[in-house]
Amino acid sequence: MILAIAYDTLAQLGNPTPEAPPVSDEILRLVRYLTWFVLLSGVCAIIYAGGRFAWEKWTGGGLESPKMVAGAMIGGVVATSAGTIMNAVIG
Repeated sequence: MILAIAYDTLAQLGNPTPEAPPVSDEILRLVRYLTWFVLLSGVCAIIYAGGRFAWEKWTGGGLESPKMVAGAMIGGVVATSAGTIMNAVIG
């Protein structure tokens, strides 16, 4: 009985349309800046790791830089697909 009343009440509410908050433009601008910064830092990390890889090969040291390149590339994939991941989880 109580569940039927609750179901009828929720059915009457319908499907509300989402509305952006008042300061959403500034928040989206900040997110775009942070996305740009993450992409820039990823590119810099790959360039640095490539240079370090060349230096390690030239000096004959241990090879630690391939892990750095892989980490930067995986981080870049996760960072650039964050919106898609969140839409899949929430939506």
